Formats: sequence, C-alpha cells, structure tokens
Amino acid sequence: MCGIIGIVGNQAVSPRLIDSLKRLEYRGYDSAGIATIEGGKVERRRAKGKIRALEDKLLSEPLSGLVGIGHTRWATHGVPNERNAHPHTAGRVTLVHNGIIENFAELKASLIHQGRVFESDTDTEVIAHLIDRQLGLGDSPIAALKNTLDQLTGAFALAVLVAGENNQIMGARRGSPLVVGHGVGEMFIGSDALAVGPFTNKISYLDEGDFVVIDHDRAQIFDAEGTAVDRPIKIVSASAALVEKGNYRHFMEKEIHEQPESCQRTLGAYVDALTSRAIPTEGLDFASVERIQIVACGTASYAAQIARYLFEQLADLPCDVEIASEFRYRQPALRATTLAVAVSQSGETADTLAALRWCKAGGLRTAALVNSHESTMAREADFLWPTHAGPEIGVASTKAFTAQITALTALAVTAAVQRGRIDAAEETRLVKVLLEAPRLIAASLQTEDAVRSLAIDTAKARDVLYLGRGPMFPMAMEGALKLKEISYIHAEGYAAGELKHGPIALVDESTPVIIIAPQDSFFEKTASNMSEVIARGGRVILFTDEAGAAHAPQGARVVIAPSSDPLITPLIMSAPIQMLAYFVAVQKGADVDQPRNLAKSVTVE
Repeated sequence: MCGIIGIVGNQAVSPRLIDSLKRLEYRGYDSAGIATIEGGKVERRRAKGKIRALEDKLLSEPLSGLVGIGHTRWATHGVPNERNAHPHTAGRVTLVHNGIIENFAELKASLIHQGRVFESDTDTEVIAHLIDRQLGLGDSPIAALKNTLDQLTGAFALAVLVAGENNQIMGARRGSPLVVGHGVGEMFIGSDALAVGPFTNKISYLDEGDFVVIDHDRAQIFDAEGTAVDRPIKIVSASAALVEKGNYRHFMEKEIHEQPESCQRTLGAYVDALTSRAIPTEGLDFASVERIQIVACGTASYAAQIARYLFEQLADLPCDVEIASEFRYRQPALRATTLAVAVSQSGETADTLAALRWCKAGGLRTAALVNSHESTMAREADFLWPTHAGPEIGVASTKAFTAQITALTALAVTAAVQRGRIDAAEETRLVKVLLEAPRLIAASLQTEDAVRSLAIDTAKARDVLYLGRGPMFPMAMEGALKLKEISYIHAEGYAAGELKHGPIALVDESTPVIIIAPQDSFFEKTASNMSEVIARGGRVILFTDEAGAAHAPQGARVVIAPSSDPLITPLIMSAPIQMLAYFVAVQKGADVDQPRNLAKSVTVE
C-alpha cells in the first residue's frame, strides 16, 4: 500500500522525508527509500523492511539536499528487496510510483531493444526510462512527462526528479491519488493529505489525469490534455488529515473514488504482476479442499456470493455462502475437508466471529478475509487473507467491498491452478485481466455525471427493484442494500429470472427497476426481462457496457460502464451502482456517512 512524499524545501529534506514516510506506515509496506538532489545530481538511499533500516543507512550515508522524494513500497512487480525498492533511476530521471503499469512488459521489451539496461524487476523503472528517453529526444521535463504518460496503461501516481532541474519535482496521477501542499518558500507533493500534513495545512487535490510541476513558490498543474488548470487550495488540519474528505462532500464519495487504489493494493498480496502468476497461500493447497464454506454478514456476504460463482466455475470447487447470523444455529453438517472462510471488513463482526469459532471447534481449517489485519478473526483463523482497502470511514461499505471481491477473485484463480483446472497460459491470462481492474474501475468512475442525473427521479421513489443474473444477482442485492442503508428507500435485489415469480407484481410507473446486465451469456434473457418491465409501464435503469447498451430496449435509461472480461465485471460495475445510492441519498438530504440506526462494525449479536 505504497506512500509518496516529495519536498522542494529551504532546508535539508531528508529528515522530513523520513518523518512523512513514518506517517504513511499505516498504509503497509515492505521497503522504503528516498532520493535528493545533491549538487545537480540525484543521490538515493533504499532499504528492505521497515523505515528504521532506511534511517540506519542514512546515519552512515547521509543526504543533505533541499529537494527530494520518498516512498514506502508494497511489492507488486518484483520481490521485496533493496534492488526493487523505490526510488528508481534511469539516466537523468529518478522517480517513485504507486500503482500498476499494465503494459510495462511491452514497453520494457521495446526499451531493451533500443539498448536500455534495467536494474530492477519493477514496472516502475520503465517509466523512468521512458521519461529519460524523451529528454534525450529534446523534450523539456514537463513535455517528457506528458509524452510518457500518454504511453502508459494502468492506474498510478508519480513523483519525479530530473538531474539538472535542481529546484523542482514533477508529479502525475491516474487512478491513484496525489495532493500538492503549499508552503512558504517551499512546496510539497504526497499520496494523501497525511503525507504533507506536518509541513502545511494548505492542500490542492489533483483531479484524475492531472500532472504537475512544483518549485519553491508555486505549482503548475495541467489536465490530462496538457492544458494549464487551477485546482483550489483547501485548509486541512494536520490532526484531521487521516480522515480528511479532500474535494469530496462525504467520506463515502471519497471512498468510492479510492477503489482503483485499494484494488491495486489488494492485488499485490495475491498475484505476482511480474510473472503473471497467482500467489499461493502458505500452508494451504486448494487441491486438498473438497468444499468451501463462507460465512459473512451484509455487504461482505454479497462479495462472498460473487466469489461462489468463481470458485465453482474456475476451480470446480463447491462453495457455500451463508449469513453468519443463521449459520451456527442450524447445526450445519460439515466435513474436515471443508475450508471455513470468514469475510469481514473489521474482523470483529460478532456473528461472523462466532461462526468462525464454531467451525474451528469442529476441527475445520479456517481462513479470515479481513481489512483489519490484527483483528480477532485475523489472529484466530489458520490463514489470514488480508485486504488492503485502508481506513473506511463511511458506514456503508464501498472500497472494502471491492477489495474483498478482488482478493476472493484472485484466490479463485489460485484454487483453479492448484486443482489443475486451468493451465499456465490461462493463469497468465486471468492474472493479466485482474491487473486491468484498477484502470477500469477508474474509468467506471467517469459515469458519475450520468449516474447523478438518474438520482433526481430515483430519489422520488418509495420502492426500487434491482435485478441481475449470475454474479450480477448478488450485485443487485448489494445495490439494493446500499440504497436502503443511506437513502432509506425500500429496495430489493432479485435474480432476474425470478421476476415473473412474484416481483413483477410490484412493477408500475412509480417503481424504478434497476437492471445490472453487461453483455454476457445472460444478457439476452435479461433483455427479455427489461422488455417485460417496460411493457407494464415500468421505468428501467440499465447498468451495462457498450455492447449491452447497443441492445438496450427502447425506453431504458442507460449507464455505460467500461467493457471488461467477465472475471472482473463485478469490480467494474460496483462504483456506478454505489454512486447511484450515494447521489440519491444526497438528493434526499440524508446523513450519508452516518445513516440512522447503523454502526460501522456490528460487534454484538
């Protein structure tokens, strides 16, 4: 869960870079490093492990530059070691990077063909070489950055030093956050407000696609097209930086937009982007598992139900999902070859914890998929499956939900490999599809305006139906839950095939019917359901992709999310569905982040 800090200062920046990196330790990391400009040259220090190891190195090899960048790394490409730690250098360019460059292999092959030599296994080093190449072609530093950004596919944030440009740092963001801090005679750049919080309370939040160059006195910000733009300066107290909403009205809105980064961080724990292989769980071979029993509550249970399709289809591994509050009271019949899995954001959910303990007492092997890695479930389960969503403040879960789907999807791929259901070529394909998810989630956020316009009419409804087939059925239930939680509108999610078995009786001109249907093997049947609703005067809102939109029935209002492989479609569809609930709640004037009667973690039955 990488962290970035950059300082154009008026005193030695090394101590302040270290201080900022310590504030970013909550994000998780496996190596750290800094670089400063010393006499027109860039010097760097890197270390595997905790920041203490980096501090020890700086005691013997100090840096005294006034301009520098720092990074805490969560490994995605390449093992955690000093060689792969950031910052990375190529020629005149030294940089740090959060995110995943999906097309790094092709870019790297081309650069090697041009005679460039790589020192690390990371995707990050490709960016440094590309910028340095553009400088060699005569580009200015900012033009070299822009031309490089245009060649990259993925989600990322960058901070860049160029030797010879002794008083500036460049930065860019696409899918991962980046902020600019404004000081007096000095400027800052960081992965969040907490990074720059010790040095200034004046923050500018970069928009998606922005890139920037800072010097001692100002920030020049450009949009994705290269047009100079202004981004407002906001006052943020250092003590509130960890839970600062930034440019967003509510934490829920912010957390919806943080999903590309939380997905990317979680992927790093489950797939090796360098080798395009799934990472096995130490001590667990899915070939020895005959059945998976998942227990969860609320949103986590819907993430688990999506995973059920994947475990069974990819790995031919039977998978049951049950609401934890019901599970242990019915005395379920389980066998020792069953793996019991608890899914919980907090790792403290009372019903889920009780179900986990019941399974453990029955002699089952247990796993906990949790966002709180020191929680009770994490400590008591045999296997810890972490998600890396970061702090989630809004009561209605958003980024924790997609982090759970991310981890479970990757685990299903691992299970398929270990059970011999897919070969190496298919494993590579599926891992590469997973690595596309952060970028496509970021693209799905661009449906925001379309979704906001739908919220005006939806907010007037008393009842709403959600429909979906296959993995989109649990997505429909999750969409209905989100609407209920924060807007207090009664909503229900159904399997679309059940429409004629009762729910169609509720269809009239005042009841919106929200259908989640990308173009897939189910689409034709779901389109028939849409026509049935429209024929009865119902109002259809269709969440789909471009191919699905081309076949949408006349009269349906359509939100078009990016097209994706079915493996990751639930991840791509999540943000637009969450945004609809959010904008409806805002339209109704509800307390979005703290809805009535609800708590973030349910720790009593």
